[in-house]
Amino acid sequence: MGIPVQVTFDCADPDRVAKFWALALDYKLQEPPPGFDTWEAFALANNIPEEEWSKSSAIIDPAGQGPRLYFQKVPEGKTVKNRVHLDVNVGGGSAVPVAEQRQRIYAKRDQLLAAGATVFREAEEYGEFVIVMQDLEGNEFCLQ
Repeated sequence: MGIPVQVTFDCADPDRVAKFWALALDYKLQEPPPGFDTWEAFALANNIPEEEWSKSSAIIDPAGQGPRLYFQKVPEGKTVKNRVHLDVNVGGGSAVPVAEQRQRIYAKRDQLLAAGATVFREAEEYGEFVIVMQDLEGNEFCLQ
C-alpha cells in the first residue's frame, strides 16, 4: 500500500478555488471535525483569530479514495507555468472512441467554463482527446 498524499494549492482565495476544484473533481468541501457544526465554531473553540479563518480550505473525495486537496492563501500570485498539474480523467481513456471522449470532455469543459475556468488549448494525443485549461487563478490542468 502506498503512502497517502495531499495536494496543496497556493492561492489568493482558498474558499473560491476549493469550490471550483470540488466541482471539477466531484469532491466536497471537508466538513468540520466531529462535535462542530461549522468551521467557525471550531475556530472559536480553538481561539483561532477571525482574520485567520479565510486562510485555508480543503476538499475531499466523498468516496474516500482520492487525495485530499488543500488550498492555502499566499500573498503572491502565480507567475509561471505549473511544474505539476492535475489530469482530470473524464473522457474514459483510450478504450473509449475519441468521439465519445470529446462529448464527455466538452460537457465537463462547459461546466468549468461556467464556473470561471478558461481554455488554453485542445489537442488529440496518443489516441486521447485533451483540453488544457486554467482554473480561477491560472493553474493549468488537463481534461482528458
